[in-house]
Amino acid sequence: MTHTALQAGLDPATLSDLLRLAGSPGFDRLTEQLRRTGGCTSPIRLTGTTKTLDPATKTVLHAYDTSVEPGGVLRVACGNRRASRCPSCAWTYAGDTYHLIRAGLVGDKGTPDTIRDHPRVFATLTAPSFGPVHNRPGNRPCRCGTRHPEDAPELGTPLDPDTYDYAGAVLWNNHASELWRYFTIYLRREIAARAGLTQKAAREQSRVSFGKVAEYQKRGAVHFHAVIRFDGPDGPHTPPPAWATLDLLTDAIQAAAARVRVVVPAAPAYGVVQDLTLTWGEQLDIQPIGAFGHGEDLTEQAVAAYVAKYATKAAETTGSVDHRVGNKEALILFDVPDHPRRLLEACMDLDAAYPDRRLRAWAHMLGFRGHFSTKSRRYSTTLGALRQVRADYRAHQQRTALGLPDPDEHPESTLLVVAHWTYAGHGATPGESWLAANIRRDIKNNRDTAREALGDLPDYEDMGD
Repeated sequence: MTHTALQAGLDPATLSDLLRLAGSPGFDRLTEQLRRTGGCTSPIRLTGTTKTLDPATKTVLHAYDTSVEPGGVLRVACGNRRASRCPSCAWTYAGDTYHLIRAGLVGDKGTPDTIRDHPRVFATLTAPSFGPVHNRPGNRPCRCGTRHPEDAPELGTPLDPDTYDYAGAVLWNNHASELWRYFTIYLRREIAARAGLTQKAAREQSRVSFGKVAEYQKRGAVHFHAVIRFDGPDGPHTPPPAWATLDLLTDAIQAAAARVRVVVPAAPAYGVVQDLTLTWGEQLDIQPIGAFGHGEDLTEQAVAAYVAKYATKAAETTGSVDHRVGNKEALILFDVPDHPRRLLEACMDLDAAYPDRRLRAWAHMLGFRGHFSTKSRRYSTTLGALRQVRADYRAHQQRTALGLPDPDEHPESTLLVVAHWTYAGHGATPGESWLAANIRRDIKNNRDTAREALGDLPDYEDMGD
């Protein structure tokens, strides 16, 4: 391990801390703790005790105290969904999102497999234009006359930053969740109208379910990818009525998106000289799941993996920062590129004009303040349920290792667990961070090997845009 660290060219502080850890008596246990977190970037440190008792005999079957752990603390995964903050925990979050979305497409985790017979589409709702930007319009050159490569840094940036509507862009992001809410309201109305039914009658015969994720375009505007599905009146367990067709759903989505209007009042003192009417952009893409166009199939797995990938990303993909910024001067220290910097500055400038929108607090998100991944109640399972299954599995492993009875196998065996935990901080020392990074790399290599062997595992990290 020390030889590997020397080869890696570590800085003196990291190398010194790593040597200290390697020479400590609890090094193996520390490595085990870090491995159990998946190589978490910023593990949470806890102190405390647990006791497992037999209530009938008052016998202590097992006792645990963090005082025996390295540093006197137990390290647990931070659970952050952002890949920029913690790749390990983000991968777990992406996996849960994948199974949640996939269950609503193929049937799993309590959702029947008959769901595959329900009409469903993959819809993308985008923001309108706030000014021309550098792009790659098919085989044609950009408006600037250049054919940009895929990784060109100027892609998504304005052709003329001085005329770009930065205020409109951040206010649109800030109200994007309300645009989505109105879209879902109008969608149900449009479905009823096309079916020739009242809204009440349509609700009694059908239900619309969805799972969506937000993604940032290179220009810094949020857009939504959504799986939208027709169900029967009781959700995925009942078939939709005969009138609930794929064509009707597609037409209703188009009509609903066109109806949405959110008005933001003018603030002349802050540069917003007239009321802004926020709408969805003209680029509305609706693809039936199973036929993606260009001869390619849009499979359930591909949709689920796509949604899962973007559930772990945010505005940092545009060049913004992944944490809150106190003032404009800090943007220089963080070396934020010109275009995202202007978007962040617009949030700060407009904060006093719209205090209830909390634009300064959400400047690092370019104004967006909604949930990145949401679903309707009956779309499929929940993230909480998936996490509980994982927790139950680990608890079963622990009981087996300790020789404790399993309550599922022995219902008569009731155990009482008394626990007391105290937060002791988060993060890792330089040496612990180096160990965690290597553990995370090994886990990813093993994962990639398994994916290649099975050939059907999703790759959330490497899936193309």
